Parts: sequence; structure tokens; C-alpha cells
Amino acid sequence: MPDSAFHHIPVLPQAVVEGLNIQAKGLYLDATVGGGGHSRLILEADPTVRLVAVDQDEAAIATAQINLKEFSDRVTFWHGNFAQFDPGNQQFDGILADLGVSSAQFDIPERGFSFRHTAPLDMRMDSRQPLTAAEIVNFWDETDLANLIYTYGEERLSRRIARKILEQRPFQTTTELADAIAQCVPQKYRYGRIHPATRTFQALRIAVNQELEVLKILLKKAPHWLAPGGRIAIISFHSLEDRLVKHGLKENPDLKVITKKPVTATPEELNENPRARSAKLRVAERLSVSFTLYP
Repeated sequence: MPDSAFHHIPVLPQAVVEGLNIQAKGLYLDATVGGGGHSRLILEADPTVRLVAVDQDEAAIATAQINLKEFSDRVTFWHGNFAQFDPGNQQFDGILADLGVSSAQFDIPERGFSFRHTAPLDMRMDSRQPLTAAEIVNFWDETDLANLIYTYGEERLSRRIARKILEQRPFQTTTELADAIAQCVPQKYRYGRIHPATRTFQALRIAVNQELEVLKILLKKAPHWLAPGGRIAIISFHSLEDRLVKHGLKENPDLKVITKKPVTATPEELNENPRARSAKLRVAERLSVSFTLYP
């Protein structure tokens, strides 16, 4: 069912449209449609454009179908993770992936992505998958937890946090976990720029949804889905993602990098949409001659 919270203010809107270099009668793939904000921009850029909209979140697909209803004859929806998407014989003139968790997922308490609300420790973008944050927190051993928090959260206090989790578990809710983490860190750390549980929650979310693994698959497959001259545009929100995107585009011999440096939000956009502050857009173009075989 669609959720009214699943609105989508697209980040870097002008840069995305310009980066994709949208062509008349082009076929485009929005690999993370969310509420449909970026898809709308693509469809409005030219009345002959067609689009395939993909998302692993059922609520996102349902909402995007409503939000893009006026373009229904030009849009095809596919429910699933982009890493499992099969385009068949289609070649796209542009591919967009807006990575990470959406604003709507943060804002719907029962999804468990945020500790701003008391909610079950879930964090699944695709509710069909079995692994939840609760299972990781309550059943993984201390070493695995510490390594996860350090690697995916880039959290220097990972061992201390993992030890506290084992001491106080089981945890049922997001706020229980966030409070426990806040209690175990030094006092000066509790009042920093971000909440002391932020990096741990990021690590849990990345692990639950295998975000870096599926991004690696996308970076390997997506260039083969592009028509010659077609472009891929990827928006990342933290350094782990951006590092993969930067090197994945640069090291692919079938691509020419368009953005030498990542595109970030303008001051005007940040005033209107503060959540765009971490967004980084990188764009590459498929060369006319292929140098690799499809894996």
C-alpha cells in the first residue's frame, strides 16, 4: 500500500537532468524510483521519453505508480533490487541510481531506520527479505558486531559499542539501542555534531540491505545495459558508496567519466532540502566501441 510519507523531493534535480543528457524517444532506467521525483523530471524533459522504474520497496513502487499516473503509458514498473534486474534486450539511453535510504523510509517510524521514533529494529528496504537489524544486534557475536560497526559505520568506538550491545541485549526498539550506545561513549562524544548512534545505525542498515554488495553488482552490470553514448548517473550519500562509484566508473574501460569531481548541492537547494547536503553525483558515458565482454 502507498504511504503518504513516501513523497520524494529529488536531490540535485537540475544536475541529474543535465547529466543524463536526455534524448527524444530515449529509454531510461530509474533504478531507485522511490516516490518518483527523479522519474518525473526525466519524463517531463521530453514527451517522447519512456522509462523503466525499479525499486525494492513495495511502498515506494505503489506510491510512484500514483505519483506518475499521468505518464502511465510511458512507464513500466519492476519491484525488486536493481542488482537482480534483467533488462532483456533493452538498451537504455540513461540510467539513474539514487542510493541509500530515502527520506520517506526515515520518516515512517515503523520501518525502524531512525532512532528519532520508537520502532522495531527492522531497517529492511525490501520487507520480503528475512534479515533484520534486530537479528544482527541480538544474535551476532561481539567480534562480528564490532567489525560491522567499524567497517560500515566508520565508527572508531566500534568495540566499546559492540561490548555494550552484548551486555544489554536483547533490544526490541530503535530508541533502546540508541540510548544504550549513547550511554557507553565518552561524554564529549555524546554532544557532538551527530548523535553517537548515527554511525552504528548506518552500519546496521548497510548490512541488512547489503547495500555495498548490490552497488558493486550494479557498477559491473549497468554499463552493459547502456546504448552507445548513453549515460549512467549515480547519487551517493556517504564515503563508502562514493568511493565505490568513483572507482567503478573510472576503471570501467567501456565508460568515459563526465564529472571529474562529484556534483554537490547548491546553497539554494540546501535551503530548500537540507537532506541534500551529503549527496554526490557522478556521471559517466558509454563509449561507442566496447572493450569488454559481458561477464
